[in-house]
Amino acid sequence: MKFKSQKTLTAGLIAVVLLFFASFTSEGQEKKIVVAQDGSAAFKTIAEAISSIPEGNTTPVVILVKNGIYKEKLTFPKTKSNIRLIGEDVNRTILTYDDYASKKDSAGKDIGTSRSASVFVLSNDFIAENITFENSSGPVGQALAISVGGDRVFFKNCRFLGFQDTIYTSGGTTHQYFYNCYIEGTVDFIFGAATAVFEKCEIFCKRGGYITAASTPEGQKYGYIFRECKITGTAPENSFFLGRPWRPYAKVVFIKCELPALIKAEGWHNWGKESNEKTAFYAEYKNKGEGFQPDKRVRWSRQLTKKEASEYTLEEIFVDWKPGK
Repeated sequence: MKFKSQKTLTAGLIAVVLLFFASFTSEGQEKKIVVAQDGSAAFKTIAEAISSIPEGNTTPVVILVKNGIYKEKLTFPKTKSNIRLIGEDVNRTILTYDDYASKKDSAGKDIGTSRSASVFVLSNDFIAENITFENSSGPVGQALAISVGGDRVFFKNCRFLGFQDTIYTSGGTTHQYFYNCYIEGTVDFIFGAATAVFEKCEIFCKRGGYITAASTPEGQKYGYIFRECKITGTAPENSFFLGRPWRPYAKVVFIKCELPALIKAEGWHNWGKESNEKTAFYAEYKNKGEGFQPDKRVRWSRQLTKKEASEYTLEEIFVDWKPGK
């Protein structure tokens, strides 16, 4: 599927950047790296580019990735922060792998959900632009496209492709921002404990299932916030819940989003535990579309007042962090 709202780098800009930064160079306080599978740059793989960054790095590093399908299982480690990963074209710069939870490792044990990710982002102050993150294993159960454990992580104009458990926002005290992204999946395909804002994103629902499975820690003010997002998909009518609580204190809010008929009238699910209805916080504000039926929502969800909705600005949610657009 083409990502129609992409803001890709122009061919002219790419050519200039490649000529000027043909290898690992430094200008002022910023270091730049180019990755190209055809051997025209210093590195042919993204893993090599990551390895070239010194341990303990705090200097901003830009990794420019030329178009290609990079089948690599990647980790951006906690010890290397301030990395900016920029793809040449969001539809043609693809980071992919095919692990899944029940796949056996070298010791004959199941990989498990948390180890199935194609890409692990543990770095703080990480930015990705114009990149596709994919788990290509297909509908085989839990199979992460990405696991994000770093703090102050920003994804802009990116795609996330998978089925069950596409995006794992694993860090309970971390802050993550997804802007103008495309995210697809089936069951619990956005899940985890982080404070995460999804703004102007397309959320594509395949088959039937649950969009979110938040595990917000008790006492954390914010969980998942969807702002001005568009829910689309090929799932049948009345087949998708907005979310269910992976942990009791899950928090998810949809604000001014477009909800199609594939969203169930009741909206939310308690994961088979009535006790979750007393602890989970599920809310909406000024949504629209056939899937927005506030009078039919489960009684334990809520519609925010204007005053309550005003607390869901980026300034209120992220406080000192100001991710740019």
